[in-house]
Amino acid sequence: MDEEGVPPGDLRAGARALRTPRAAGVAGILFALLLGSAMVLLRVSTPAESSDAGTWLTDPHRRASFTVAMGLVPFAGIAFLWFMGVVRDHIGEKEDRFIATVFMGSGLLFVAMLFVGAAVAGALAASFTRGPGNFLQEDALNLQRSITHQLLNVFALRMAAVFVISTTTIAFRTGILPKWLGISGYVVALILLVSSGNIPWVNLVFPLWTLALSIHILLAAPRRVAQR
Repeated sequence: MDEEGVPPGDLRAGARALRTPRAAGVAGILFALLLGSAMVLLRVSTPAESSDAGTWLTDPHRRASFTVAMGLVPFAGIAFLWFMGVVRDHIGEKEDRFIATVFMGSGLLFVAMLFVGAAVAGALAASFTRGPGNFLQEDALNLQRSITHQLLNVFALRMAAVFVISTTTIAFRTGILPKWLGISGYVVALILLVSSGNIPWVNLVFPLWTLALSIHILLAAPRRVAQR
């Protein structure tokens, strides 16, 4: 025991309980900001209509925004993996194996599809050269653009919806979320399942929800440790 009669193991456990939620909050905020910025830059740099598929690549401002967006994606993925790890560590022995499997699987699939979609999009921009008679190249560009859209805006974000459902369910069972934030999680998941890829800007609800969750975890961490 130390001078105050507190076993060293209890001190370590308290410090760890404080650090883990804080790490989850910081990682989640970083992920939300990076992914949200990448989504906004990607949306403003690429045209909504496939008929303009190659035009934006000749615009230096749009191409620069696109390049920055693709550069942010790997860092967003790394922050998301860190966020997943520290959230799971925070749950600890309370986790349900079934829900935890869905939580891990959906999160990893989300990151994998995010990375693959960004890689295809980056290859699209790097390989395109504008010039006369590039009809075959423009057909390939449209195909690559469609693949990128499906990966980033449909499949990845539907996996994000599953991740939100599993995270919200775990949080409700362990009592680490207020009711309003939990209900909003299910609403966000429903929006992503039904509307992702169809309604412009709706995909931003995922980083916004992650931001709200992370801020709550960050603010609630000192109170949770004080109650121990």
